[in-house]
Amino acid sequence: MDMKRRKELLEQYKQIKTYYGVIQVTNTANGKIFLNSYPNLKNKWLTLKAQLDMGTHANTELQKDWKEFGPETFTYEVLEQKDLSKVTDRKWELKQILKPWLEKLQPYGEKGYNKPPRD
Repeated sequence: MDMKRRKELLEQYKQIKTYYGVIQVTNTANGKIFLNSYPNLKNKWLTLKAQLDMGTHANTELQKDWKEFGPETFTYEVLEQKDLSKVTDRKWELKQILKPWLEKLQPYGEKGYNKPPRD
């Protein structure tokens, strides 16, 4: 690839907006949900599926059910997304955007895969 074409492609890549946000994975067999926020939603479902298929996802309950029920039982949904270019403190923003969804959906115990917040 010549340098001119490479520069063009690099510039196009830089123009792609990156979104952060909150996702929900739902087990349609038992109704349990998993919520999390991520700094880049692009291809996030592919990444999560790959982790779960390889058995390396950090959430052991979700991992167990993925193996038991199979991938076709799970759905993926972006609940909220925001433009990352306006964020100065990414970690703080990710926590803030996730909080109301955790409070609203309460994905704990029988309802979900998330760990309850510490008081």
